Amino acid sequence: MNSTPDFFIRRAVPADQVAWRSLYSGYRNFYGLEPDANVVDTTWNWVADNQHGMQAFVAESSAGDLLGLANARVFPRPSRGRMGVYLDDLFTDPLSRGRGVAAALLAKLAEFAESENADVVRWITAADNSAARSVYDALAVQTSWVTYDMPPAASH
Repeated sequence: MNSTPDFFIRRAVPADQVAWRSLYSGYRNFYGLEPDANVVDTTWNWVADNQHGMQAFVAESSAGDLLGLANARVFPRPSRGRMGVYLDDLFTDPLSRGRGVAAALLAKLAEFAESENADVVRWITAADNSAARSVYDALAVQTSWVTYDMPPAASH
């Protein structure tokens, strides 16, 4: 990894839509989710319009290409009486991995959390995502919490 990266991190802007969609589709593919343009459209609209508090940060190369994305939102933490930042999606283009993109996006999220007076940046990842976990383990602390999903009442 270069000591001076050839990319920078910034908030996504409307002109990023096409490149962001490609990265987000790559994220969905990585996790084995079916291609779904409606989901990608909905998520982009949330990000572009700051709906549900969604924020997107992107890594842009010096050539103007997007190398990665981080979609996050602020959430209340009632047990702490504070706010937190929840990282929903983090993805680096496969050709850009190993350059520090994910670490730089996480560093930007830490700055964002500070600007929002949040006391944590939190996320989940797949247990078998060893490449990502090696980055995460260097920058954050794995918690002891177990995650559950429950369908809405009508689905039971």
